[in-house]
Amino acid sequence: MTEQRSSLRAMSERIAFIGLGEAATAFVEGWGAGRAASVRAYDIKSASADTAQEITDRAARLGVTACASAAEALEGADLVFCTVTADQAVAAAEAYAPDLPKGTLWCDLNSCAPASKARASKAVIAAGGRYLDVAVMAPVYPKRNMVPCLLAGPEAEMVAPMLQALPMNVKVAGDTVGRASSIKLVRSIMVKGMEALTAECVLAAVAAGVEDEVFPSLKEGHPQIDVPSRAAYNFERSLVHGVRRGAEMDEAARMLSDMGLDGGMSASAANWQRALATTGLELPEGDIPDHLWFAREYLKRLQKG
Repeated sequence: MTEQRSSLRAMSERIAFIGLGEAATAFVEGWGAGRAASVRAYDIKSASADTAQEITDRAARLGVTACASAAEALEGADLVFCTVTADQAVAAAEAYAPDLPKGTLWCDLNSCAPASKARASKAVIAAGGRYLDVAVMAPVYPKRNMVPCLLAGPEAEMVAPMLQALPMNVKVAGDTVGRASSIKLVRSIMVKGMEALTAECVLAAVAAGVEDEVFPSLKEGHPQIDVPSRAAYNFERSLVHGVRRGAEMDEAARMLSDMGLDGGMSASAANWQRALATTGLELPEGDIPDHLWFAREYLKRLQKG
């Protein structure tokens, strides 16, 4: 235990990221240039000629070292943040855990089902590493590294003060891997399910030409919910992040199935998120358009026949 604490005290000097997307970018930006200089990162996009320059440019802007392989990024690391996508979290752990230095802490920030986190944990521990289930409980912007995070697993209590010192805004949810992710995904059933339901309602209203009747009626029955405003925001979020959110809702459906429950609504929400993100719609310059612009543009791309 003393050896583990000694190793973790050095974590601020030897940090690696697996995945250099939005979450990793936000954390590094929040920590600032002083810490960024000691961060090494690997993103699978570096392996593709079409996307390698994107990662190189992002790493240069952040001031972190972009590595050509996961093994290079993990060499000498004390602390690893895995920030890939939900559908790749287990694959990343299983593929890269053999490259972990002994005793390295693998922080899994991906929105996965508890069973997926358990599989990732097994791979990391079998390779001699240590594992932490981390649930990011809000969008990483604007709070960046101070976004609220829940921690779960045998390491959670010991590691929490050290992560707070980075700094991070963390709270221990329990000592069982999967508990933090359960809290996140059960919440996502409501949050991202409402996003999908709102999209379906608004698209149907505009397609049927009854938006002028439907939206005031909804406002009268539910005055606390401004459907048009919420829809515009949700449409924009799904356009930008729908693929990742779809993968998260797949994990929510998987969690429900593991519980012996029907995850059909979560699965449908996943389908809507992906559908909205993959239409090829591009945002115009300037302010975010209103709900009617989104609905009409999406309908051009989504309606069949």
